[in-house]
Amino acid sequence: MNKKVANPLQPANVQFASGGIQCSAYLYRPAAAQPSPIIVMAHGLGGTRKMRLTAFAERFVAQGYACLVFDYRYFGDSEGQPRQLLDIQCQLDDWKAALNYARSLPDIDPKRVILWGSSFSGGHVLATAASEPELAAVLSQCPFTDGLASTLVMNPVTSVKLTALALRDRIGAALGKQPIMVPVSGLPSETALMNSADTIAGVTALTQCDPDYKNHVAARFALDIIRYYPGRNTPKIKAPVLFCICDPDTVAPAKATLRHAKRTPRKEIKHYDYGHFDIYVGDAFEQVVQDQLNFLKKTVPVY
Repeated sequence: MNKKVANPLQPANVQFASGGIQCSAYLYRPAAAQPSPIIVMAHGLGGTRKMRLTAFAERFVAQGYACLVFDYRYFGDSEGQPRQLLDIQCQLDDWKAALNYARSLPDIDPKRVILWGSSFSGGHVLATAASEPELAAVLSQCPFTDGLASTLVMNPVTSVKLTALALRDRIGAALGKQPIMVPVSGLPSETALMNSADTIAGVTALTQCDPDYKNHVAARFALDIIRYYPGRNTPKIKAPVLFCICDPDTVAPAKATLRHAKRTPRKEIKHYDYGHFDIYVGDAFEQVVQDQLNFLKKTVPVY
């Protein structure tokens, strides 16, 4: 007889090492403690695990899936200095470390590990899955797939301002100075990494879940984003992938995402008439999480 978890919706706070730094995570376990599938999850650009990822995890764990929901180094409750440093390679290393940690856990089936990413992390899970042939499945929600496509949706004046700040920050870092910060989200008239018309309202709805959220990152990241193309990895992914694409997406253009998604060997593509930030809350959340559960039940059923 399987032992029971007292409250599967009350996660344990855990840590795992990545690059000598401790990353903090929530570990959710389903009610029946048996070798179960596990979903590894992290947020998008500058986000933390508290910003509605727990809502997705609660739905998944209620259906028998364990969930590991982590903060990247330098963000949220994880360690690392300087704070708010968004380093793409470090974040990809954190995904690998989280994956290895998930596989090592007791009462987890290491052959049924699933990656779940949204926005910027929706690209990270594609890049990670391309080099992890043993994954059971991947869920990529409104994913960032193409650095050029995402850069071109931005006002050219804003791009120039961000580049100037990024260069100053990169030079300052080489001289041992403190990071120059830029806002993650802002109004269309403001200099920010995301400043589409729906950004402020969308991010505000998410940050209400994390009172400690900081709306800035080290500016040097702006030099890296245009050189990051996780969508190019899709032909190498062996696991089945669910793409949840927001057709009117103002941050991660759907046209580029769809082009990369179609090149994935084993894919299912769902389209939504919602904006980039809408699918975390309300009716949009209900629709997308149900589609994700349907996909999971087909590809990685709970025994």
